Amino acid sequence: MGQNIVVTGMVLQVMPIGEYDKRITLLTKEQGKLTAFARGARRQNSQLLAAANPFSFGEFELFEGRSSYTLAKASIQNYFRELTENFAVTYYGFYFLEFADYYCQENNDEREMLKLLYQSLRALLSDSYENRLVRSIFELKALAINGEAPHVFSCVSCGKKENLLWFSQRRSGALCAECRHKESDAMRLMESTMYTMQYIISSDVAKLYRFSVSAEVLAELQRLLADYLNRHVGHSFQSLKILLETERMIVSTDFTLSFRKL
Repeated sequence: MGQNIVVTGMVLQVMPIGEYDKRITLLTKEQGKLTAFARGARRQNSQLLAAANPFSFGEFELFEGRSSYTLAKASIQNYFRELTENFAVTYYGFYFLEFADYYCQENNDEREMLKLLYQSLRALLSDSYENRLVRSIFELKALAINGEAPHVFSCVSCGKKENLLWFSQRRSGALCAECRHKESDAMRLMESTMYTMQYIISSDVAKLYRFSVSAEVLAELQRLLADYLNRHVGHSFQSLKILLETERMIVSTDFTLSFRKL
């Protein structure tokens, strides 16, 4: 107690306190999720003004008081300002922050989640990746990191590893051709969709964003994950509601533009 500690992490959430202060939630490499007060961070001349904002990633020096942390200073490596300047990606970023905030805990090893969050935000800013694919990768890998991913490497009924082309939400995993009749909710998947899920779950975070999929595979993956999250997570993410509306607007605009070119 009564000493300064330095942690590496990202600001997940910010809440105004009083007239000039902020309370920030950090996801850190060293201590998992923690909360700190940023005194005077809302003043225009404050050295903490930019650092105490969502997405800020870097080193944070905290004073450890008797019952709370206070942000003393910060050295920010990446503000991810482009995320807030591009409406098409803004709510993807906020959804990822809210997702991490919901799943991560204090005094827990959250290094993999922090790496996933950082790499996913970088992927959003790249023209190489479809934002909806980035979202699906983030969701599935986050579930895997927390031990809640669907079982896709063998049949959940008999254990076979071949012909895994069916999926049961009720059983939370893959089914082989022989066992699919045992589950009333068994849904047929494209082979590429199953392979994509296996790759995401098993790959190192640093290698996640190195592939693309067809529009059909992405649509199937999104539907599966939406049902899975609704059934097994059951949490209403406020930023997701806005994000889904944004996705519908983007898809509608793309369809209209494509139609006009015909």
